[in-house]
Amino acid sequence: MAAIGLNLLIFLPLLAAVVIWTLPDRREHLAPRLALAVSGLTFLIAAGLYLELPVTTQHGAKLDALVGQCRVEWIWAGGRVEHEDGRVQPQNAVVLRYHVGLDAISMPLVALTALLVPLSVWCSFASIQHRLREYYAWLLALSTGMIGVFAARDVLLFYVFFEFTLIPLYFLIGIWGGPQRRYAANKFFLYTFAGSVITFAGILYLGIRAAQIEGGSVIDFDLLRLSSLSLRQLSAGEQSLLFLALLCGFAVKVPLFPLHTWLPLAHTEAPTAGSVLLAGVLLKLGTYGLLRFSLPMVPEGALRWAPLMGWLAIAGIIYGALCCWVQRDVKKLVAYSSVSHLGFCILGMFSLLPVGLSGSVLYMVNHGLSTGALFLVVGMIYERYHTRDLDQLGGLARQMPRLAFFFMLFVLSSIGLPGLNGFVSEFTVLLGAFNSRPIAGYPVLGPWYGVAGATGVVLGAVYMLYAAGKLLFGPLKQPPATPDLSAGLRPDLTRRETAILAPIAVLVVVLGVAPRLITDTLDRPLQTQILDRVYQVRAPAGKLVQYFESDYCLEGGS
Repeated sequence: MAAIGLNLLIFLPLLAAVVIWTLPDRREHLAPRLALAVSGLTFLIAAGLYLELPVTTQHGAKLDALVGQCRVEWIWAGGRVEHEDGRVQPQNAVVLRYHVGLDAISMPLVALTALLVPLSVWCSFASIQHRLREYYAWLLALSTGMIGVFAARDVLLFYVFFEFTLIPLYFLIGIWGGPQRRYAANKFFLYTFAGSVITFAGILYLGIRAAQIEGGSVIDFDLLRLSSLSLRQLSAGEQSLLFLALLCGFAVKVPLFPLHTWLPLAHTEAPTAGSVLLAGVLLKLGTYGLLRFSLPMVPEGALRWAPLMGWLAIAGIIYGALCCWVQRDVKKLVAYSSVSHLGFCILGMFSLLPVGLSGSVLYMVNHGLSTGALFLVVGMIYERYHTRDLDQLGGLARQMPRLAFFFMLFVLSSIGLPGLNGFVSEFTVLLGAFNSRPIAGYPVLGPWYGVAGATGVVLGAVYMLYAAGKLLFGPLKQPPATPDLSAGLRPDLTRRETAILAPIAVLVVVLGVAPRLITDTLDRPLQTQILDRVYQVRAPAGKLVQYFESDYCLEGGS
């Protein structure tokens, strides 16, 4: 049943997208409600799958097992051998499998996606008034791509879903975006597609090289197989170049400084739902790719480039924060904050410690909640005032107290206030960076990385609280003839808008108080699937160094 549920979770939105697209003109008004019903159903399916995820206990639990695993040979090019018992095996062939399943690393991100999609659909009811069928069809198609990325257990299948997400978002920005929507959509597509082509070349090389190393005649792209190659057979130079190839696609998607220039414009021009899903989920495709594929498949390459990745993450943290400080458009401010926040995610990841990796995954979820919610609130303000300029708005808390409450809650979450979800993830990634030690003779991160990254916390508090003060407090300031209530809105939040923001607000508090709801299931798979692979890298002199799990693995240096 779990396998059926996972396949429904992936493909039901795509099927619904086709149905919505083909609705007759007289039924076009049904598109929003149909999209909301389908996306709500997928959330319930995702919740059911999440409940099936094994929970870590002190005695250990088998967390490497997959929930909803489905494995089918999809594309088979080449020869095959028939055995007497009727079995058919490939020979001198290339095999692409439809292999999906969820574990403790991917499950929180799938749940995040399944939550944000129906909220994004619902928030569009007032703002999207033309070409409804196409709009909601593209939103649901995007849902299929995002969930497919996190569920894929075949690297080439992952790439198919990874690239598929470009198409719906391209049209969402290009058709329903702002005045510069076409330029923003084209820039987004070209940046991300160009980097992905190099990543595709790296995936192909790794699949072919794996067949050579194992002496087999079949080229496939199974994640477990490619993550288990002999490190003695894959040279350090090969791993270093392969890491760079994989990084080209993932770094653009994160986006990692200095490949971030497409993001602020894409966020600013996208419709509210597009911005929510871009910040909440699509940016995590890059961080997830680095964690799931780059670290275990080419661990020595990751070790070689870890210090540079740390400094690029710090550069993004500080640069993004400084850019936020000078923004007058509040939506662009939130967009640049993503550049800064995702730097923390990369910093924790390349500490290569359990606490850092766990904090990195938790940061992906928490950033998706808090920043996605901020984009929702900014969209609700824009629907009423048709401006996002901080110089034209002020004192909104006087007539929008409910909106002010939610906005301040998400701002405090974003800057890492203790007791809310952002604090735990920021603390753990900085702790990981600070305590990181050399592995197999390779320097990784260290105290200075943690100290430099912590400056981003201070800068984040400055720009976020400044923007909140300008927008919400002081004398009332608003453009003439506003607020615009023509779309059935009210001066303060409607019941629909309150219902959209309330579940995120609850999760912001719950994950701030009880982050172990996620982290308890993460520790074991992060250790066995990723860190054990990294800790087996041979030292430069040729000695195979094995590291054992301990408190933060601080004795892992050579």
